[in-house]
Amino acid sequence: MIRTARAPASSANLGPGFDSLAVALAIYVEVEVGPADVLRVESSGEGAELPADARHLAARVATKVAGHDHLAIRVHSEIPVSRGLGSSAALAVAAAKAAGAADPLREGAEVDGHPENAAASTLGGLVAAAMVDGRPVSRRLPLDPDLRFVLVIPDGMLETSAARAALPVKVLHADAAFNLSRMGLLLAGLADHRNLNPAATEDRLHQDARGELFPEAADILQVLREAGALGACWSGAGPSLLGITVDADAPAVASAGRAALSEYGIHGRVLTLAADLAGATLVGTDRPA
Repeated sequence: MIRTARAPASSANLGPGFDSLAVALAIYVEVEVGPADVLRVESSGEGAELPADARHLAARVATKVAGHDHLAIRVHSEIPVSRGLGSSAALAVAAAKAAGAADPLREGAEVDGHPENAAASTLGGLVAAAMVDGRPVSRRLPLDPDLRFVLVIPDGMLETSAARAALPVKVLHADAAFNLSRMGLLLAGLADHRNLNPAATEDRLHQDARGELFPEAADILQVLREAGALGACWSGAGPSLLGITVDADAPAVASAGRAALSEYGIHGRVLTLAADLAGATLVGTDRPA
């Protein structure tokens, strides 16, 4: 049988929710998996320049799930790679689901080493996730349907490994308490945008430390806030930046993001996305090869 699965991108952390919160975004990767005499991998869209062979992440995940490599795998992605949009987790989840995995979330979490991006791509919506006894556990959280997410996406990649290396080894108790207090405000505001305080996306665990990798980030985030974003933060490990807003204000926030990229001479794009609420799904009907 041939199966095609689709999974959404995600934005993790959302400011204070480091490695624990993520929201699924309505931009997708599709993976088709079917039988073949030998492994064949085709890739188009974002990430098409990556090796189309057994090294491809979709191939690694699908062959692991299937237990063999007699597979034809086709990938088409809209999700920019190494931009803080959960592209690896979404690809792993989609590949696992297309290959027939019983638990696509587990396959995606194994790729990332932490579960929040994979949880958002699997379940859709706003999620909290944690590793519990070595297994990913996630729950959907309330999310205001009026919210929109403006993404400022520089063309330059930022590898997650480099972003992780920038983090401090130790965290002050006061900084941990600061993030916990903001996360409570954030969850209340994401459930009802009328309660979203701009301070809710503040963070002391990762954003400032990563600022050396993207010095203009702090100024661009402030531009998004001044244009009407209810909150603004790094998207995952960056370099993409996220403005959280409502539908009516999204055009002004997006325009300000484009102007900021131009002012700083940064090539990139700005997308306005709704949340994806479906998560990973099988597309169409299974059919004989």
